[in-house]
Amino acid sequence: MAGVIDEGLCLRAWDWSETSQTAMVFARGLGLVRGLAKGAKRPKHPYSGGLEMLSRGRVGVIVRPTSELALLTSWDLCETFPALRQSLAVHNAGLFIADALQHAIRDHDPHEALYDQTIESLRLLAGEADDRAGWDDGGEHASASTRIAPAMLKFLWAVLLETGYKPELNADVRTGELLDETRALAFIPGLGGFGVIDAERATESSETPSAHWRTRSSTLAFLRHFAAGGLQALAVPETSDPATMDRVNRLLASYLRYVLGTEPPTMTLVFGSRLAR
Repeated sequence: MAGVIDEGLCLRAWDWSETSQTAMVFARGLGLVRGLAKGAKRPKHPYSGGLEMLSRGRVGVIVRPTSELALLTSWDLCETFPALRQSLAVHNAGLFIADALQHAIRDHDPHEALYDQTIESLRLLAGEADDRAGWDDGGEHASASTRIAPAMLKFLWAVLLETGYKPELNADVRTGELLDETRALAFIPGLGGFGVIDAERATESSETPSAHWRTRSSTLAFLRHFAAGGLQALAVPETSDPATMDRVNRLLASYLRYVLGTEPPTMTLVFGSRLAR
C-alpha cells in the first residue's frame, strides 16, 4: 500500500495500547483522517514531537480500504500554539475549533481553504498575528479577549462557506427581492439567510418561534462588509464595535449548530448561553 505525506492538524489523540495511539487529523489534502499510529509511545518512533491535540505537522498516511482506520506512518511536528494553554478562554476557543471540524466535515473530504483558515484562526488565538492585525495588547486577559472574537468570526465563516452553507446576505430568502435594511429583519436558518419580517408575516400560522431569529440591520451590514472580499481577503471592519461582533458570532454559531443538527460540547463555553433557538 502506497502512502502519502500531507500537512495536517491533530484534532484528537487517544491511547490505543501500551505502545500505540489513534488520532484524528484534519489533513490539508486528504480531509479528515482517523488513523492508527503504531508504536507512537515507544522511546524510538517516527512521530517527531508526538501527536498532540491542536498541533500542526507533516503526516504520513496510508488509507486502508478494508479498515475505518488509516495507518499514520509518520508525524513531523511543525507548529504548536502554546498560548492556547495559557488562557482558559483561548483554550476553550481552540477546543471549539476541534469540535466543530469533527462535526462539519466528512472523512477523506478535502477542504484546503478551510484548513488554511483554521490554521490562521489558531494563530490569531495564539497571538501570533497581533502585530499584523494592529490589536492593542492591554495585558493577558485583554489581549486574549480581543483575539478570540476575530478568530472565531473567520473560522465560523470559513466552515459555513466551505461546507456549502454560506448565508445569503443580499436577497430576501423568502421573496428573492433585495433586502430592505430599513425594515425589521430576521435570519431564517431553514432558508439560509435573511428576510424581512413584517407584522402580517409574523402572525402567520406557519410562523413558529424557531423559524426565524430577529436580527439587527447592523449585524447584516457587518457581515456584508466582512464577506465582501471572499475567504482569502476576510477583514474585520475597522469601525466594528465589540457588541456587534459578539452578535455576529452568536448568529453564525447558532446557524452552524442548526446546520450540524447538534451542538458541539464547547459552543456555549465560547459564545455563551444566549444563542438563538
